[in-house]
Amino acid sequence: MITVVLADDEALLRKALAALLPMDGGITVLAEAEDGEEAVAATLRHRPDVLVIDLEMPGTDGLGAVSAVRRELPEQAVLMLTRHARPGVLRKALKLGVQGFVSKSAEPGHIATVIGALHEGKRWIDPDVSALAVIDDCPLTDREIDVLRETRDGYSAADTAARLHLAEGTVRNYLSNAMQKTQTRTRHEAARYAREHDWL
Repeated sequence: MITVVLADDEALLRKALAALLPMDGGITVLAEAEDGEEAVAATLRHRPDVLVIDLEMPGTDGLGAVSAVRRELPEQAVLMLTRHARPGVLRKALKLGVQGFVSKSAEPGHIATVIGALHEGKRWIDPDVSALAVIDDCPLTDREIDVLRETRDGYSAADTAARLHLAEGTVRNYLSNAMQKTQTRTRHEAARYAREHDWL
């Protein structure tokens, strides 16, 4: 029996997976989480064989949650569900030790198969996810993306600097660069532009 924690802010998808994954008898869902912080707490509490987590969630996103989990449980197997896999995100996730990437549109049976593969110590990146990640038209650096993501979530430059452990002037430089590259007038416009192009 393979145990999993399911983390996704889309309740419908999460509930469907929680109902469908155990149907073949080989998977038990120990807990569900609707955001990154809940995902970290549930994973540390239940210590599942595989953490199945959405990349994009409010507050602490999938990468942030995996980073926090890995500090406590360095061997935790992680399957990341994603709609958009930018190369920068894929690189970061692989650096964090994420073993699997599956499209959120995948059949539950396929997701169950990948969970089994990860439990056996294998890696798995769906072809459509890796194909998306190879097509990189994003001119922004990973750090510029980080500060735009914080801006999108409503944080000021000072808050962003504190959250990312950077100097406020450095954050302003990143924002200025991002605004130039996206040809926008404000950091909020730059964040919106980047979001619309699936760069965040």
